Amino acid sequence: MARPMNPTHHKLAEKLTILNDRAVGMLTRIYNIKKMLGNPDSKPSFFSDKALEPVIRNIVRKFPNVSSSSHSSAVGPIKSDIIKSLSLYYYTFADIMDLKDHVTDLLTTMDASQVHFDITLNFDMTRSYLDLVVNYFCIMILISRVEDRKAVLGLFDLAYELQSGKPEDSFPRLGTMIVEYDPPIKKLSEEFIPHSKCLVNALLSLSDIFKRRAQTADIWRASQSLSLLADSAKIMMTFESEMVQCEYLSLDAMERWIAVGITLCYQQLQPSSPIATECYDLLKQALQGSYVISLCRDEVLLLHPFIISFFEGIKGFGKKVSEIKDLYQQTCQNTPIIHREKRKFLRTALKELATVFTDQPGLLGPKAVYMLMALSLARDEFHWLLRHADSNVPQRKANTKTHSEDFVDRQIAELMFHVEELRDLVKKYHQVMQRYYVQYLSGSDAVVLNQLIQGLSLCPEDESVLLSSFYSSIAGLTVKQVEENELFDFRGLRMDWFRLQAYTSINRAGLVLKEHKDLAYHLNTIIFHTRIVDAIDELLTDTSNLSIYCFYTSLFEHQFKQCMEFPAQHRYSIAFPLICAHFMEATHELCPEERHTIGTTSIQYAHWFLKEMSEEVNQVITAICEEQCMLADKLLPKNCASLIAVNVNKKKAKTKVPVDKEKPGDESKRKHREEFTRMDKLHMALTELCFAINYCSTINVWKHGFVPREFFTQHLEARFNKALVGMMMYNAETKEIAKPSELLNSIKAIMSVLQSLENYVHIDISKVFNSVLPQQSQQADSFNGDPTICSNYTNWYLDVLLRRVSVGHVVYSPNYKAFVSIAADPQFAFQTEEFADLTELQALAELIGPYGMKHLSEKLMRHISNQVDELKKVVVQNKEVLTSLRSSFDKPEQMKDLQKRLTNVESVLQRMTIIGVLLSFRSLAQEALLDVLELRIPFLLSSIKDFQQHIPNGQDSMIVNEMASAAGLPCDIDPALCAALRAQKPEPGVDEYTTACLLMVFVAVAIPRLARNDSATFKAALEGHTNNVHCLAKAVNSLAGAMFTVHGHGDVEMRLKEFLALASSSLLRLGQETEKDVIKNRESVYLILDEIVQESPFLTMDLLESCFPYALLRTSYHHVYKNMQEGPA
Repeated sequence: MARPMNPTHHKLAEKLTILNDRAVGMLTRIYNIKKMLGNPDSKPSFFSDKALEPVIRNIVRKFPNVSSSSHSSAVGPIKSDIIKSLSLYYYTFADIMDLKDHVTDLLTTMDASQVHFDITLNFDMTRSYLDLVVNYFCIMILISRVEDRKAVLGLFDLAYELQSGKPEDSFPRLGTMIVEYDPPIKKLSEEFIPHSKCLVNALLSLSDIFKRRAQTADIWRASQSLSLLADSAKIMMTFESEMVQCEYLSLDAMERWIAVGITLCYQQLQPSSPIATECYDLLKQALQGSYVISLCRDEVLLLHPFIISFFEGIKGFGKKVSEIKDLYQQTCQNTPIIHREKRKFLRTALKELATVFTDQPGLLGPKAVYMLMALSLARDEFHWLLRHADSNVPQRKANTKTHSEDFVDRQIAELMFHVEELRDLVKKYHQVMQRYYVQYLSGSDAVVLNQLIQGLSLCPEDESVLLSSFYSSIAGLTVKQVEENELFDFRGLRMDWFRLQAYTSINRAGLVLKEHKDLAYHLNTIIFHTRIVDAIDELLTDTSNLSIYCFYTSLFEHQFKQCMEFPAQHRYSIAFPLICAHFMEATHELCPEERHTIGTTSIQYAHWFLKEMSEEVNQVITAICEEQCMLADKLLPKNCASLIAVNVNKKKAKTKVPVDKEKPGDESKRKHREEFTRMDKLHMALTELCFAINYCSTINVWKHGFVPREFFTQHLEARFNKALVGMMMYNAETKEIAKPSELLNSIKAIMSVLQSLENYVHIDISKVFNSVLPQQSQQADSFNGDPTICSNYTNWYLDVLLRRVSVGHVVYSPNYKAFVSIAADPQFAFQTEEFADLTELQALAELIGPYGMKHLSEKLMRHISNQVDELKKVVVQNKEVLTSLRSSFDKPEQMKDLQKRLTNVESVLQRMTIIGVLLSFRSLAQEALLDVLELRIPFLLSSIKDFQQHIPNGQDSMIVNEMASAAGLPCDIDPALCAALRAQKPEPGVDEYTTACLLMVFVAVAIPRLARNDSATFKAALEGHTNNVHCLAKAVNSLAGAMFTVHGHGDVEMRLKEFLALASSSLLRLGQETEKDVIKNRESVYLILDEIVQESPFLTMDLLESCFPYALLRTSYHHVYKNMQEGPA
């Protein structure tokens, strides 16, 4: 509130607040300058310019006496660049000098006002005062560590003088300051001689608090410190303390205050001082807790060596120097163990607090201090570990050793996690705490405050107005304000209390605070309660800010790697990305240029941690999937054969046959519960890691939101996609590949494992399946553009298996609905029927789906299209002969002569057979697809069948046929083949329709030539010919339907009747031949005509009977079945 200016008050509260904030900003700036000048990459380039080296050496040697006349030639050309590059550095030093002046003035004013400091009474006043002293000390120490400070300041002033004709105004004083504070401790200790009384009084007020906070873990355990359950009768009672704000005061800060303050006021340690013993005891206690203190971030000070070197130059301090040396050795040996035990205790204590507050969040109201105390102690332990683990402590004696293992805490992640857990609970249930303390402020604090105000015998008007405003600010609070989400703002009240502390702590004050301790204690408590209501984030930052990790990134990484190596700590790994959200709290508005660097670091580490966690989970899932695939593989029929064989041999053999093979299911048998299998360990690791992934939905880091579950899902999709292709075991060199049925079995095992993930983490695993599995039906995946299951199997079936068919080692068997090997091929180690029977193609259809099967069909059709192109070329060569044959089918002698004039007959038959084989494979694949879809989408498939059966002929019929073909349904006219033929480039001057008619004539008159072939024998067991000529039936019907649909006028039936007449005429003449070589397999060839009619949707048996006597067919069937041999071969 507004107050008239009073010279006796000096605005101490306002000055302390502003100067402390500015001191932190200057400390941040000088820290960044030191880092930039110490890094060759960020250091101004002209510092490495050899032409300037003598100038810089001369400046440093003569500093602060810099002469521009002797260096104008070297500096003049680049003076503008020097001013531009060094202005930020120079004016930072100038700002520090101004800050130093203001700090000195304020400290002098406080001494003159004889301010009484007591941390338990004027908490804000004392804390701000001690912070200002330590920040000032740290700034001056840090300045002395900037190695190029003289070069920077001297070079800037030189360039400035050359440009403007006069030295920079602040340079003389700045140069003097740099010289006087080198080394800084001597000058600082001289400066604080007049301030020692105030400073020591402030430090001695810390004595009781510091002793209590610096207790060992054993004492904490014995007193059940931080335990809410120790006295269950008082669990609902509010924590009461006369110095509540001191309860969560940082032990780290107190150690710095004491060590720095008493070192600066070393005169108080001399025997002549009445408080020498108290000061020295307090200093020793501080030195026993740490041997490294922080100046700024990761800039630290080795405390004992620093004090020893300073005290060695002071007369009469020899005994204290030897005592501190002994204390240094003891501290190096004992302190790591003490803090290790503290961390061990805090892990248990924070876990208990988190458990209780999670179960009963209402306790966050009365027991908020416990939570803040625990967070503060944990924060101090993190800071202690980081600065000590990263510091190289010099060995004083041979028997003094610091054990590196004492700084390696494998369970540090657990403590991090519980800190974050408590912070999340406070943020989640802040409204619960607000309701509690709003009622407490208005219902209790206001009443007691009013009584204390009424009890004041003498109170000046200004102080009375402030106290009345305190009462009115809290007396009118209601729970309704909380329910309506009204924003509370008690910053003015807290600032007024700070002012009141300043007014009542100086000499000759109208209201002396130390004479009214109850009022001070109660107002400190009220301030704490208001901070919980409106500044809970500020409280959490004060007590649990771990942004220090931003400057110890190597240790941060090391601790994370330790966490991932220790399975019991996996669940706590989420704490690491959560801590990255703290990093921006290390920034200061006076150093805005570092915000981007620190923000980028926080984002990079959060991303890296989540990526590593996701990778670790996926590795565990991969290991589980491998185990499940092995178990699923044991259940395959092929692995049952050996067990059947053993049982059969048992019955036959007289002696007992040993059985040592483990049966499926034996892995689940346990002799006792303590037996821990590999799968148990993997599932435990998966549970722990998934807990971490699932712990929070979003992590906000510098205006970026990280979603751990999305990280995990993306990595899971990529790994699942990679695993699918990897399980094919496709080797392009050896042409080896997994059977589709075995691959499908393994994929189902993996999918069952992935489905179980929904029990561990809140993700939609069906989304993963829908993202990954459909991609395997395409030629390339969308992750990296790698080959898929579809592309690999398509290439393998076309380039490996079907090529083997064309060589003559494999026969397509309509009876077995499979391609059957009839001869061993040394180039291939597999049997064709293991990959090309209906069962395997059903598995293939299930793997790659209708899209994949369509892709397979399209590639098949491209092969067929190439064969048709070659056939057309042969037809064009024999066009005249074929035209004559087409009109002479009723003239036997002329037909015979014309047939002899045909060329490349064997090529036509071979290419037509290849087409027939390809179409037979596609027909088998389509049947397999249809079987799969009947199981998967029976209702949708019935609708497709209905469309196909009831669509009228016309343009729409081809569209419906395409849909039906994609679903595996057979079509009279193959739409895929029509599309392939339509895509062919027509030869100029060639009538495609005529060529198609002559091709059918060529095939019809060439069929009898097959009777001469030894391999044209019909195998009754296979229902096919050993050279696959029975596939001509499929080739003739499919090609005729497609070609006359594409190139003709829809006269498929007429053209097939013409083909049947020519073929039957040619085959009947075969019966008149007497040469044995010509009629070697005549009966087998006759059957091709029957197969063509059976295969055709346009030809009938009646039509065949009119062209070719059925008695001849019946005789042929009788002949081939009579000669049937056992087995398909």
